[in-house]
Amino acid sequence: MKQKIAIGSDHAGYEMKEEIKGLLQNQGLEITDFGANSTESADYPDFAHPVANAVEKGENEFGILICGSANGVAMTANKHQGIRAAICWNEELASLARQHNNANVLCLPARFIKMELAEKIVDQFLKVSFEGGRHERRVNKISC
Repeated sequence: MKQKIAIGSDHAGYEMKEEIKGLLQNQGLEITDFGANSTESADYPDFAHPVANAVEKGENEFGILICGSANGVAMTANKHQGIRAAICWNEELASLARQHNNANVLCLPARFIKMELAEKIVDQFLKVSFEGGRHERRVNKISC
């Protein structure tokens, strides 16, 4: 079955979102794009909530959110009970977010990483699996 990924960004992350979306589509993944649709100023919660909803409802396996610092989209997505959004600025963080925290939404800081690194982070996030075990107990304690 084809992996389904929800993606969204504000204006600051638009160009990175478009490049990542194309890369993932070329790999045969099914992408649901929740916007933004240009570099015109936009509010990150307008895109983070729909991505989080799609992942939380199981319509998409993972989400990718991009804004200038990644803080806004991460804070917004993490308001959703079933979401574990992780800000990642290198490959190791992406691996650990999946392995130890079972993160289901990747948040990228477009103003602080280059596209080549963003592609490596996305690849790492999508190919690494949750280890479970002692980490599962900890992840189960996250929800309020």
